Amino acid sequence: MSRKPKYFDRRFRWSLLHPKLWSTWLAIAILVGFGLLPAWLRDPIAKQLAKLVKKIAKKPLKVARANLTACFPDKSAAEIEQLVDENVENFVMILLAQSELMVRSTSNLKRRVELHGFEHVEAAKKAGQPVIFIMPHVWGIEYAGLRLNTQLPMVTMAKAHRNELFDWFNNRMRSSQGGNVYMREAGIRALLSELKLGNSFFYLPDEDLGPDKSVFAPFLGTVKATLPVVGRLAMAGNAQVMPVKIGYDQSQRKYQLTVMAPIDPDTMKGKENEALALNQAVEQVINAYPEQYMWFLKVLQTRPPGEPSIYQ
Repeated sequence: MSRKPKYFDRRFRWSLLHPKLWSTWLAIAILVGFGLLPAWLRDPIAKQLAKLVKKIAKKPLKVARANLTACFPDKSAAEIEQLVDENVENFVMILLAQSELMVRSTSNLKRRVELHGFEHVEAAKKAGQPVIFIMPHVWGIEYAGLRLNTQLPMVTMAKAHRNELFDWFNNRMRSSQGGNVYMREAGIRALLSELKLGNSFFYLPDEDLGPDKSVFAPFLGTVKATLPVVGRLAMAGNAQVMPVKIGYDQSQRKYQLTVMAPIDPDTMKGKENEALALNQAVEQVINAYPEQYMWFLKVLQTRPPGEPSIYQ
């Protein structure tokens, strides 16, 4: 059995030129074109396209409304709808810009993403500890990962895309600052080995992975099934755990990226405590820019026994 690291293969291969992928090449070319445009020109175009997206993306928007209603029960229907509108707008704006992460320079990345709170990372480095960054599924997550990768060694883990060309393109982008991208099948052991080498990575604790080994804990205005593994992983890898928030500021046409203070390891002792600490960290990140979270994901799919699905 091979013990080679399960990295995504970033090398170009001739199979990517197969005619069945020509439409994907066209889509990538369009995204690259948008990525090369200045933000002052691209953002207004994105706002107009967002109106079209809202008309055709019925199912994702239904999920988004269900999530927002469950997480913010005190908000009116009009306030929920405003959040949905802003969410779609930010999605299109960031999607159209994202190819700049691969086709533009590192100096452009640093100009576009202002980094705050890096003193927490410096303190961890001085103590000889890598960092597990906690960030839920927000639209600007690729910007956050690559901006931090310009400052310290990072790896990441991703699920393979069904389209092999998009898979290649996305992982070329994610590794453009030198970090390797692990396949999901590599598992926690691969990440632990990276921590022991001094490499840091992002952990996304908001994904709903089903009831097995998950713990229900309060989350915004509801409860959420959370997988408590970060505390043990951090302990085994001698790492600190730090929440990270990022939001796109349309007025400045820049991203504000903030590394927050590390989570006290004592608050993550025991599965229930860890689930609570992780959910509280995710709440902090979401509440900073609630219009920029991926609300279309079914993050509340697993419900407590006897409670119906919110997505029906």
